[in-house]
Amino acid sequence: MSRRRSQRVRQPTEQRGVQGAENALLGYWLKGDDLSLPAGYVKLSDNPEVRMAVDRIADLVSNMTIHLMRNVNGGHERVQNELSRKVDIEPYSLMTRKTWLYFIVHTLLLEGDGNAVVFPQVREGLIDELIPVPADMVAFSPPTQNGIGLALDYQITIQGRAYNHDEVLHFRINPDPRQPWLGRGYRLILKDIVGNLQQAAKTKKAFMGDKWRPGVIVMVDADTSQFSSDEERDKLIQRYIGSGDSGKPWILPEGIIRVETVKPLSLQDIAIHESVNIDKRTVAAMLGVPPFFVGVGEFKKDEVNNFIRTRIASIATTIGQELTSKLLYSPELYFRLSARSLYAYDLKELAEIGESLYVRGLMDGNEVRDWVGLSPREGLDELVILENYIPRGMIGDQKKLNQEGGDDG
Repeated sequence: MSRRRSQRVRQPTEQRGVQGAENALLGYWLKGDDLSLPAGYVKLSDNPEVRMAVDRIADLVSNMTIHLMRNVNGGHERVQNELSRKVDIEPYSLMTRKTWLYFIVHTLLLEGDGNAVVFPQVREGLIDELIPVPADMVAFSPPTQNGIGLALDYQITIQGRAYNHDEVLHFRINPDPRQPWLGRGYRLILKDIVGNLQQAAKTKKAFMGDKWRPGVIVMVDADTSQFSSDEERDKLIQRYIGSGDSGKPWILPEGIIRVETVKPLSLQDIAIHESVNIDKRTVAAMLGVPPFFVGVGEFKKDEVNNFIRTRIASIATTIGQELTSKLLYSPELYFRLSARSLYAYDLKELAEIGESLYVRGLMDGNEVRDWVGLSPREGLDELVILENYIPRGMIGDQKKLNQEGGDDG
């Protein structure tokens, strides 16, 4: 069940308002908006490699369904009620669950610099809306401290209004060592690498558009006055070289004109390709994605599955624990994001796994059909076991187990 207490909307004091405005201004500068940015500054969201990695992470996490689970004897079971439907199907009336989760993860990794805030709007003691808050509307106030300087509480300011940390959902990644209630993003550690990639893109563009890269040089024994203008040079080219169809040989006067071919420098010659690949791999490593997500290397199924078990599962756990901490009272309930559908399984592997579990009485037939995307059928909702495919409850009624006596030989 959801928290059945009214959400208190508190008017900020003057001090909170000023402090929130100062923090908001600092947040604008850190997030790379147009407030006196240094020359050459590149926002992470403007870098193609960072965007590719972050978009892939956000897309995968947003594909995960949000399950409301209950701890029971021997394990846990899924609970389906109005609260589970609210969080998994319609957390916010203006967004689906996928777009809602996508916004949270994208904000965590980019705009929010390791932090994302969702405001729970409560009506008549029940959750009405879980409203995601843009990062530029949020500021974090300094915490209250005890006698030895340890933090006891902190406040989150949204558009000038201050709320206690337990009144809103505050998702965070990479806790700050000095302020562990805050998350940290990747802006500082990726700053130089993103700058290198941006400079490499500019170098490549300038290199490919450079006019000083002719493939053929024609040397002419003539007076320099004959080449004082573009018109004179064009006349010479048209007279000896420019006429004729493609593939037709040139007829040139011997001793007057000599033609040489040159090989201009390539991107491979200036080693820009290798340095770009190294920087791309570094971006992938820092964000925790396989290198081929940013255009380096080849697809590897094991690498994708490991990425889901580690990076994706870590972000999903962060979201699930915050939802559990702020939205649930019962100690038996918790939220969990399911990652099973994200793994790089093919249909054959799913069918083999389902068949193995089915014959051992661990899954019924309809559960196996659901795994491979088929609709349920009547009569397949019983657990069967062994080679005879009989109901599990009748396993002791087999004739070969009830025979009395018999020949040994």
